[in-house]
Amino acid sequence: MLPLSLLNAAQNKPMLVELKNGSTFNGHLVACDNFMNLTLREVYETSASGEQFWKQKECYIRGSTIKYCRVADSVIDQVRQREEQARKQRQQSGSSANVSGGANSANRAGAANGARGAYTRGARGGTADRGARGTNAGARGRGRGQ
Repeated sequence: MLPLSLLNAAQNKPMLVELKNGSTFNGHLVACDNFMNLTLREVYETSASGEQFWKQKECYIRGSTIKYCRVADSVIDQVRQREEQARKQRQQSGSSANVSGGANSANRAGAANGARGAYTRGARGGTADRGARGTNAGARGRGRGQ
């Protein structure tokens, strides 16, 4: 389960967010983006010491400052069910495509065996022009740590 899929499913649901500095925010998730920036409404903020409280209509939290988010178990169960249904649908559509046979199934078999084009990668995943350390900069003597 990916964190962003969980956050997208938790929209309009209550959640708790703790920041790296120790302060916490309790509110309803309005929106989230790919950087895990959150917008909460009806927010209760608690200081890191736990002695001060603030109520805010809405707040924006930068994703890089978040330590963790806590959502209801029902939201987590809902996301698991959706992912399980999607996995079953992919398996069913994949098995019905393999039964059809023909040139398409032969192409899929070639792709599954690593036949992607003119060459395939070696055991180390590099090519002949790479340095001993497996980086493109190896030939110039400026790899990692040099």
